[in-house]
Amino acid sequence: MLDIETPFQIQFETPPVVEVACGVAFHELKNLLAPHLGLLWEEFKADYPSCQEKPELEAKIEDLSGYTPKVTEVKFFDTPPLPRIWFLSDKEDKIIQIQRNRFLHNWRKVNQDDQYPRFDKVFQIFKQQLSTFKEFLSKENLGEIQPLQYEIVYVNIISTDIGNQKLAEIGRVFPDIVWRNNQDRFLIEPESINWNTTFLLPENKGRIHINIRTLKQIDNQEQKFLMDITVRGIDPNQSSLEGLSDWFNLAHNWVIQSFTDLTSLEMQNSVWGKKNDN
Repeated sequence: MLDIETPFQIQFETPPVVEVACGVAFHELKNLLAPHLGLLWEEFKADYPSCQEKPELEAKIEDLSGYTPKVTEVKFFDTPPLPRIWFLSDKEDKIIQIQRNRFLHNWRKVNQDDQYPRFDKVFQIFKQQLSTFKEFLSKENLGEIQPLQYEIVYVNIISTDIGNQKLAEIGRVFPDIVWRNNQDRFLIEPESINWNTTFLLPENKGRIHINIRTLKQIDNQEQKFLMDITVRGIDPNQSSLEGLSDWFNLAHNWVIQSFTDLTSLEMQNSVWGKKNDN
């Protein structure tokens, strides 16, 4: 197994990360049937002792052929649909998701004191479980994974109350989103915010989607920012899983650099403990 080398120096002691997902979308495994999912669970059951059924996710494949960002939703109708299966760890902080055309592994923050285990560990677990899935497919003669796209998702939840900030002062957290805080204006303070942007990765290797929106905590109605950073793509010169590690290193670099570029130094230094290792 290859070691993961971090190509950047930016780190945070207490990042606001609450969930990270690594995944691969691939050509449909038409021979994968419901009985196989039961056999597959035996491969993971020691570390993922419970399971759940979920609706199938549509495979959203980035169209990188033109300037306008497009996402192609790939649907398959050749065989009866299978549910998406979740295999969950004891704490339910780690999840394997499998369907005929996708494999994902999630880490999520379950308890308030849970610490983000860092990308290298999250990615190594993803690769390990993906390898187990590949071996199972080979053993059962169910075909090979032919990747169409890789995906990495970072979900961050950021409090808006730090420093007695109001929603109209969103620029103190995200300097590129500025609300003209003028008492003479008609629209004084927004009730909610939803901001989206996309950027292309170099050499046509993918696209990063960034969404910043407000949400309210159910128990106390505290308003927070949800910052969702998603990178999808694949090296166009790679037709197998051989380029997986290189692509995820590139995508993770873009996630961290984008997070740093879009958030304020005030938050980075005083709240998340930014440090630069030389």
